[in-house]
Amino acid sequence: MTLAQAHRTPPDPAGPAAPPGPPGPAPRPYRARSVPGRIRLVTAVSVLALTVLFGTLFTAAQSVREGLDVIGHDAGPQVVATADLYFALSDMDAQVANVLLIGDEHRLGKGRARALEIYERRRSDAGRAVLQASALAGDDPSERRTVQAVLDGLGRYERLAARALLLDEQAGHPAGPPPAPVLEVYRRATDLMRLELLPMAYNLTLESGTVVRRAHAERSLSVRAGQALTGAAGAAAVGCLVWLQVFLARRFRRVFNPALLVATAIAGMYALTGVTVLGNEARVLEAAKRDGFDSVLTLARARAVGSSMHGDQSRWLLDPERADTYEQTYLDKAQSVLYTPAGHLAAYQKAVAGKADDGPSAFLGLVGQAAARTDLPGSGPAVADVLDRYRDFQQADRRMRELGPRRAVEQRMTRLEAEFERYDAALVKLAELHRASFAGEIRGGEEQIRELWFLLPVAMASTAVLIAAGVRPRLSEYR
Repeated sequence: MTLAQAHRTPPDPAGPAAPPGPPGPAPRPYRARSVPGRIRLVTAVSVLALTVLFGTLFTAAQSVREGLDVIGHDAGPQVVATADLYFALSDMDAQVANVLLIGDEHRLGKGRARALEIYERRRSDAGRAVLQASALAGDDPSERRTVQAVLDGLGRYERLAARALLLDEQAGHPAGPPPAPVLEVYRRATDLMRLELLPMAYNLTLESGTVVRRAHAERSLSVRAGQALTGAAGAAAVGCLVWLQVFLARRFRRVFNPALLVATAIAGMYALTGVTVLGNEARVLEAAKRDGFDSVLTLARARAVGSSMHGDQSRWLLDPERADTYEQTYLDKAQSVLYTPAGHLAAYQKAVAGKADDGPSAFLGLVGQAAARTDLPGSGPAVADVLDRYRDFQQADRRMRELGPRRAVEQRMTRLEAEFERYDAALVKLAELHRASFAGEIRGGEEQIRELWFLLPVAMASTAVLIAAGVRPRLSEYR
């Protein structure tokens, strides 16, 4: 074996290497970076922005509907009914005092039978108001205890009042203070009413009012937040649709896509409409709460306090031993209705006579608060009438206190009764204006939100169809 043979390289058992073949296909690029992938990405972002827009509108509209329902149809009217409970209770006691003061002289004013008829009517009103208060209390243990306490106290009062009326009928006394046994029973009844029942009824109104105030605060915050989110989501949706429009125009050499153009216009108009409507609804909630509900509730309280004042006039004549106390409580209530500084009743009535022509801005108090909204149509003459009637009522009270016992009773049951009825009727008329404004605000808010609610599914469906119609032909070019 030669040296060359010894160093020969052994053959490769795998055989000779195959010649290199043609290059394989290049790796497929990431799908999102392809034209169809980018179209799908931009479309998905646009659809997401539109979903946020319509979802925000749906949530905000639902919150508005619930707020209007609570303030306008549920808790709001029930709270006003609890204020009517105070009026019914105070007028019950005033009518009992009238019956005892009239005695068997039916010629005075409305007479005993008329006073008893009003008493029975107020009993029915009080019963309905307590039922409404119970419904409003729901599962709240504190409010339910208050309602139950009012029911128990009302039962005790009715028993005492019935006994006083029976004893008075048996006594058959002339007009003026009744016999001592009658007066003793009535003192127990009126103390129960003034010191227990009326404060509980007032507290019940305050507690019930927190339902409306809480609902107003929560819904107003929700609507304002929904308005801001709707504006942001609308801007994002329109921006994404414009982005998609520009991308397709550049990539496919087209000036615009008609379907996407219409979808962009719908999204922009609906976002603008949503922001505008939600802003209006926030103002409606505020107006319904402040100018409607608050004013109606304030006037209901003013009417209830006025009835209690009128009862104090009868009690001042009925119980000479407590006359000074009843005169002071009358002054306290009068100043809560229309406040002006005065150290005693005569000074107060003189101040009212001098300021009544100055308008509601001259006073604080319940009527002054409710009359502050002078832009309400018809409120100017109604407020002036309330102030005039209140001034006349106070002047009739002043004249009654200057007369002797016999003539004072006649003044109370005739002239003073007529002046109070005129004042009460003027107060009711002013309250009706605010009730009408309240109902109008609620009705207008519900109509706006109903239109927005009705068009929401239409806008959602139309934008979805238009986006699909605008994008689908472009994607089909890559199949």
